[in-house]
Amino acid sequence: MPASRHPLSGAPCWVSLMARDLEAAQVFYGAVLGWTFRPTALGDEFSLALNQGAAVAGIGALAPSLQAAVAWTPYFAVDDADLVAARIRERGATVAVGPLPMHTGRATLAADPDGAVFGLWEGRTVAGWSVGRGSAPARLELRTRDAFAAAIFYGQVLGWGSEEKEGPDVHYEDDQVLVRVGAHTVAALRGGAIESAPNPQIRPRWHVYFRVADVSAATRAAAEAGGVVVTPPGLTRAGEEATLRDPDGGLFTVISE
Repeated sequence: MPASRHPLSGAPCWVSLMARDLEAAQVFYGAVLGWTFRPTALGDEFSLALNQGAAVAGIGALAPSLQAAVAWTPYFAVDDADLVAARIRERGATVAVGPLPMHTGRATLAADPDGAVFGLWEGRTVAGWSVGRGSAPARLELRTRDAFAAAIFYGQVLGWGSEEKEGPDVHYEDDQVLVRVGAHTVAALRGGAIESAPNPQIRPRWHVYFRVADVSAATRAAAEAGGVVVTPPGLTRAGEEATLRDPDGGLFTVISE
């Protein structure tokens, strides 16, 4: 990841995709989202996605021997990856990879108790990158069976709402758990009403929303580039959006600017 220290521990600081075919993924996301790409210090198997020159996300090549599902993964800034990895294990969740030393820090890949995959990043981050601002994703959302239980897990692991240091706070609104840094929402957790029973039909995962100037045009481009339109363009409270699947199976939503 490019440089500059993360301002707040516990906040999302990056999103990345591990694709089965890196070149094909670049072609697809370039056509749908208008991104350009450049190599990174991590080698030929990793690319940095740019939107009008600003860093948006990372795309890497998934090793052929791995049978993992292709999915967009959020990374959360942490001060001590070893400490947070220990907290994850203590709560019955999984640390799958790492912490691994990389060019500007250390990365960890984990899964919460319900199986939603997320990452930890200890080190330097992209200056100015924050969910909902600039070229970063418009929204980051955990779709889970029990939003309240998920909020407890992530709060304990990442220090949300901690009185000991500045960091994200947790708020409950409209059957969602909102994670905020100041007045700015950086993530949402939802899985049904806070007081209701967990929804067994939801496969827990983190979901990423990217802004586009024209949702319908992006949807057409996705279909023409070999993707799948999961949910066609429609209006929501947040604006027009459509959910798409890339040729490797990676789900994401495009939302109007």
